Amino acid sequence: MNEIDARILEYSGFFTVVAIIGVIFYALTMIETIFDVATKRRNEWRETMANVAIEIGNRILDNTIIGAIFVIGFFTAEHFAFSEIPVTWWSWILAIIAVDFTYYWMHRVEHERRILWAVHNVHHSSQEYNLSTALRLSWLESLYEWIFFVPLLLIGFDAIQILSSLLMVVLYQTWIHTEKIGKLGWLDGIFNTPSVHRIHHATNAAYIDKNYGGILIIWDRLFGTYQTETEKPIYGITKQLGSSNPLTINFHEFGSIYKDIVQAKGVSDGVRYAFGRTGWQPYNSTPETADK
Repeated sequence: MNEIDARILEYSGFFTVVAIIGVIFYALTMIETIFDVATKRRNEWRETMANVAIEIGNRILDNTIIGAIFVIGFFTAEHFAFSEIPVTWWSWILAIIAVDFTYYWMHRVEHERRILWAVHNVHHSSQEYNLSTALRLSWLESLYEWIFFVPLLLIGFDAIQILSSLLMVVLYQTWIHTEKIGKLGWLDGIFNTPSVHRIHHATNAAYIDKNYGGILIIWDRLFGTYQTETEKPIYGITKQLGSSNPLTINFHEFGSIYKDIVQAKGVSDGVRYAFGRTGWQPYNSTPETADK
């Protein structure tokens, strides 16, 4: 058994709990789907089946090459730490808060930079909003998302502690993908709740680029991206995809970037089309609505 395996074994109880919660969530998603179909609240299966197919792809990739890249990246970065923070009850609290703060900025950058939006938009492209939407995550995100958490490893947090905290942040967000829970009063101003997260998935003009938080929504309140639910959300992206093909869902925006680069009038414009702000257009062109 190598060092990484031995350390992961120390957290086996935690990962077992995560697996159990995952199974419970899958069961709730199935129950909700059956209920929606039986009550005619969900008239067709295409989006739901696309979400399930994408989740199956993620489970395969996360347990093979892409998951390996994520884990190797974490443990490699840890070797370059310039201090060490002991794993204690108080460091767990700090780790979860630090991961949640980092997650806010990672999530925000994924919306604001087109090359990352090409990956992250997978999660936003469904015009339905239900528990199965939480399964609709890009096949490519784990290739780079670990990089955002490297600073936490360099200052001395334990790699598995940060990985576990990230799992908590991600797992927390599964239940908020629902329209069956309304506003929750003062909780909507502190935590990421169903009402708060519905805004994040909406294309309404007032809702675009709002509510990036993972567990805590106070980051959005601090940095000016908080929005309350004031009108019925319209879900999806501003240029609706119109496809339930998992391959199209995962890679369509890369095709759009390629077309823009080919038509660019220079190298500078081509670079900005790919790495600039989402929706960027040359000054001499007709402004377009960002595909958000």
